[in-house]
Amino acid sequence: CRMPIRPEERSRYPQNWAEISLRIRTVRSGGRCECKGECRSGHAGRCHAWNGQPHPVTRSTVVLTVAHRDHVPEHVDEANLFAACQKCHLSYDAEHHAATRARTRQAEQTAGMDALFGVEEVPDA
Repeated sequence: CRMPIRPEERSRYPQNWAEISLRIRTVRSGGRCECKGECRSGHAGRCHAWNGQPHPVTRSTVVLTVAHRDHVPEHVDEANLFAACQKCHLSYDAEHHAATRARTRQAEQTAGMDALFGVEEVPDA
């Protein structure tokens, strides 16, 4: 099991994403997390997490995933991708996820206020 892609994001990934992901996680990475500290989770040098093995910190079984350095699913150049254990991937994406949650929360609040105060959308000219 890999990190699931949210249904609303699925169309942003190329049709051959499964093949790309498998190649990064197995062939290129050799089954080891490729994070070299960019996740800011505290390890020095390359992460020591190996797919299918207990994580050296969390002790949970490692399931390698593929992270996008720029958080853009359509950008699948190999230089933009890296195999990551769950800990590194979630740490790497933490700021991005927080910003996305904040935007979603703001949009939900704004939508609620529009309905509450009867604000209508202005049609495009």
